[in-house]
Amino acid sequence: MKVLVTGGAGYIGSHTVRLLLENKHEVIIVDNLVNGHKETIPKNAKFYEGDIGDKEFLTSVFKKNKIDAVIHFAAFIEAGDSMKRPERFYRNNVINSINLLEVMLEHNVKKIIYSSTAALFGNPKRVPIKEDDLKKPINVYGRTKLMIEEVLDDYETIHGLKSVRLRYFNASGAGFDIGENHHPETHLIPIVLQVALGKRKDIKIFGTDYETKDGTCIRDYIHVLDLARAHILALNIESGKYNLGCGEGYSVKEVINMCREVTGHPIPAIEEKRREGDPAILVADSSLIKEELGWKPKFGLKEIIQSAWNWHKNNPEGFA
Repeated sequence: MKVLVTGGAGYIGSHTVRLLLENKHEVIIVDNLVNGHKETIPKNAKFYEGDIGDKEFLTSVFKKNKIDAVIHFAAFIEAGDSMKRPERFYRNNVINSINLLEVMLEHNVKKIIYSSTAALFGNPKRVPIKEDDLKKPINVYGRTKLMIEEVLDDYETIHGLKSVRLRYFNASGAGFDIGENHHPETHLIPIVLQVALGKRKDIKIFGTDYETKDGTCIRDYIHVLDLARAHILALNIESGKYNLGCGEGYSVKEVINMCREVTGHPIPAIEEKRREGDPAILVADSSLIKEELGWKPKFGLKEIIQSAWNWHKNNPEGFA
């Protein structure tokens, strides 16, 4: 297949691009490099630098390439920032995504794999979370993703545009000599590893009074390669909605302790007050994608952290 990957120079996108190429697909990458890195783009993929909000640019890409399907990663993902600058998220995650869908329909491309999120569920009523559980986001980031999921429902009913929505929990780890390198970094594991590298003095724990086993937030961590494999499998079906996680939750303190074990560094931790928009527990029930697509995670938390640590040790300045 000829697959257009928006945000294909980003963290999850770049791993997915490599797997697509390994599976003999042709890959066209569109990325504005705001959060992506040109260094991750393989030579055997076509690359167009530009923004999906630019309809003229996007139309030219579709005209030059007979695209069979789109994998859509391009989005802002920082939940905390979304509560400070909501306009950025509504413009990029909602308006620009609708722009992409319009151009797809204009060129009769009716298959999209959509990068969604566990943030759809807000504070879940039960754990682990199932696909049909109540969706009530508590941050703007989650609301933008839910909006596009609802748009996709309407586009399938009205226009016949088929979609597979993959709802990620916490993507982590490294593969293909590509690691997590955001500016600024907001994800727990790379921030903790920056302390072990001497790039930060300590790790801040935001909230120790949650109703959890040790008072800190609990998350489901999934290796980025496991996520990428799910996108390859999703190309083989018409539509679906799937949670992607390991099904096991780890608290912030447990993640820090595992990082201490892997790195051999004491990693000082400072307790701070809660941040707005952080649910107490997010853990996935991924049984549906296991049953329907045969997907299952290959990596546990220690392997995730070890792979991330190996990359950060070898690339202390990221892609700089």
